[in-house]
Amino acid sequence: MKNQHEVAIEAALAEQWDRAHKIVQEMSDPLACWIHAVLHKIEGDESNSRYWYGRTNGRRYEDFDDARAELKAARAAAHGG
Repeated sequence: MKNQHEVAIEAALAEQWDRAHKIVQEMSDPLACWIHAVLHKIEGDESNSRYWYGRTNGRRYEDFDDARAELKAARAAAHGG
């Protein structure tokens, strides 16, 4: 069974931005904040994205140029990797 992080990431990778956003808005852990940050990065909302990166325990806006690659890294983190 997939957890909510994985569902949000898969929605984002499928370009279902609203669905992914609604899922992560209900969570406040660092992984959810990272996913939230990436979604705002994709939207072009840098200041809001940086706010959410600030809640991730060390992730930074500059760490990834490619949002899809970042979402895949978040998916690996959701699996404990």
